[in-house]
Amino acid sequence: MAALRIATRGSRLARWQAERVAALLGGDVELVIVSTTGDQRTDVPIWTIGGTGVFVKEVQQAVLEGRADLAVHSAKDLPSETADGLVLAAVPERADPRDALVGTRLADIPAEGRIGTGSVRRQAQLAALRPDLRFESIRGNIETRVARAADLDAVVVAMAALERLGMGEHATEVLEPSVMLPQIAQGALAVECRVDDTEAAARLAAIDDAAAHRAVDAERAFLRQLGGGCDLPCGALAEARNDGTVALEVLLATLDGKTVLRARHEGPDPEEAGVEAARLLLEEQGGRDLLST
Repeated sequence: MAALRIATRGSRLARWQAERVAALLGGDVELVIVSTTGDQRTDVPIWTIGGTGVFVKEVQQAVLEGRADLAVHSAKDLPSETADGLVLAAVPERADPRDALVGTRLADIPAEGRIGTGSVRRQAQLAALRPDLRFESIRGNIETRVARAADLDAVVVAMAALERLGMGEHATEVLEPSVMLPQIAQGALAVECRVDDTEAAARLAAIDDAAAHRAVDAERAFLRQLGGGCDLPCGALAEARNDGTVALEVLLATLDGKTVLRARHEGPDPEEAGVEAARLLLEEQGGRDLLST
């Protein structure tokens, strides 16, 4: 069996993710390290250099050009539309999708406390809960962001990232979805291959977690239905249940957190559940008005 070439970013977390997929696949694997726009531009907020997709395009290109057979991503970094020529062939088991505070628990952060985050979704939801908080944009790998907690009252990171790097003890508080709804597909890995690579697709099918894949499909369908031009804070978390249904909670907010809209929906088809959740949020909760302002 030929060795599989896996394209990945070069951070410790990205390598961990690629090596996890390699371990699940078994056999010979070669990592193809790729530098992305998001890795190169750490001096500015993500949304100013393209937002979703800045950590994946170059990795995907390595597969499309034949320099690699697979691309492994944090699923939350993927745009809602799969790139032409690629297929999302596997979503392995999903880790904890929740966000975590490093530094100080939310209730213990003093008035006008300083929070470090590079995410408008996290900032909006925290501002809704604590309008007194001040926010500082931070970028960099997980280790860099955790270190910044020493200079701030707290930083916000994905719990899955901490756990994967053996840094779970740094989490001061794990934020429940009722407090902070996660980013679309947070905690999940996404493995892509070329649409015409049947051998790679067959090998990836063996490591696909059907429940995690259905949940991610529902969340991505919600994001896709919001539209590619949506730059407002949004979040979603789906659960694929044993009875075949997918339950989905979604969120859309203003940047300042003064308006936070939530909706819930469940149904048997992940794509339809995501689309309907978006419709409820946009048409019945007032989300359409937020998009037009």
